[in-house]
Amino acid sequence: MTDSTNGLVIIIDDDYRVREALSDLLLAAGMSAVLFASASEYINSRKVDTPACLVVDIGLGDINGLDLQDQIANEGHPPIIFITGHGDVPSSVRAMKAGAIDFLTKPFSERDLLGAIRLAIEKDREMRRIRSEQAALEARMNSLTPREREVMSLVVSGLLNKQAAAKLGISEVTLQIHRGKVMRKMKAESLADLVRMAASLKIPLCAE
Repeated sequence: MTDSTNGLVIIIDDDYRVREALSDLLLAAGMSAVLFASASEYINSRKVDTPACLVVDIGLGDINGLDLQDQIANEGHPPIIFITGHGDVPSSVRAMKAGAIDFLTKPFSERDLLGAIRLAIEKDREMRRIRSEQAALEARMNSLTPREREVMSLVVSGLLNKQAAAKLGISEVTLQIHRGKVMRKMKAESLADLVRMAASLKIPLCAE
């Protein structure tokens, strides 16, 4: 029985015998798989929103596996494991530099493949968590008023309340009120926490 919590393995290989063999292996390991016979078929498919990895044959009939990697590079695709019957150093170097998890030359062991798959899915799970947290952080930032954003930028730059207030032409008390609202809206537990958030959001610092 497959377990979707283990993640999804997306197999792209133009040899149906390889696709079926890998599918059987994953089924036996309790993992879910979806099979594609070509890169185009995968590109045009409806993507599943779950931790996953791609197992891609280098020598696909329509689009070379490495070219597919380049084509989907900016789409937030799952980590890739390449498999090939004709491995060479330039291809493996290109694949790994572009972020591939592994480059396995046939015949490879089931243990090596399953190990790479589990590593890839865990990496995808972590990347998805980071993207989710970043999206939530950006949403909180978007909830700030223009004035609150100014206050946040000044505060995380290290300015004292009276210095930040002077820059904005407001009283220190008013500045403190805005600062309190920023802390609440951003769900920051401390100034250090707010500074970390600002760095993640790439908020420019203000000079004194």
